[in-house]
Amino acid sequence: MNLRNLQIRESIQNFEIPPGLTGPLLITAIVIAAHISFGILDGWEKFTSALAAAIVTESVLHKVVTGKWRNLSSAYISGNSAGILVRSPMIWPFALCAAISVASKYVFRFRGSHIWNPTNFGIVVMLLIASDSMAVLSIQWGSNMWAMVVIWFVGLVVISKVKLFHICAVYIVSFFGFAWLRSVYLGSPFMAEIAPITGPMYQLFVLFMITDPKTTVSTTKGRMTVAFLIALAELFFRLGEFVYAPFYALFIVGPTALVIDKLWQEGLKKQGTTPV
Repeated sequence: MNLRNLQIRESIQNFEIPPGLTGPLLITAIVIAAHISFGILDGWEKFTSALAAAIVTESVLHKVVTGKWRNLSSAYISGNSAGILVRSPMIWPFALCAAISVASKYVFRFRGSHIWNPTNFGIVVMLLIASDSMAVLSIQWGSNMWAMVVIWFVGLVVISKVKLFHICAVYIVSFFGFAWLRSVYLGSPFMAEIAPITGPMYQLFVLFMITDPKTTVSTTKGRMTVAFLIALAELFFRLGEFVYAPFYALFIVGPTALVIDKLWQEGLKKQGTTPV
């Protein structure tokens, strides 16, 4: 019996989530917890259409471009994110947003890699071309703070295991700092300025979009700097009364930083220097 308990304890201690499954498992946990707590989804048929569109688009485009089939974990995350974030009385905005998100990885590339976070790209494009037909999830989950805390806790634990916690931490601290500046400048209550970060939109934004390994820069210091710059850009968008300020901030700062980082890495390689 003792040997059995020891084996179980060792199995638990040695258990690690495969890197490719971390994102899908985390977003699945968020969807389940949020739907049970708030009824987050705008309809299962809409959510399913986004998920299906993402998977089909990924499968077809990757096969056409590379001649191979690929792991669909990235498409699964994009489909889930679009299915959660899009709000519309119609089904097609969900599917189109997911398809645009995935397609962006194959169209907008630099030095062999896509430079926009897929879902962020899809959301911003949809806001530009179909704002009369869709909106983005913001406060529709209600105000159950304990459920939010649980989701944040689980998400940050998983993010820390893949060593990207510093991105979330810098962004959150910067957000609070800039919220204080906004409250002073606008004469508004500080609590009103920090309220958005407790909402569901920010959970997906912080846990998935700004921490997307494929669209973050190569160094720890660089990632922390970019997180700060995203929060800074968001400050100006918020002062301009843009409702979806974080999405626009990431849309501009993220790919710009990634292009600069890749060019910088190339320069260092030519000089025989290793980035830190």
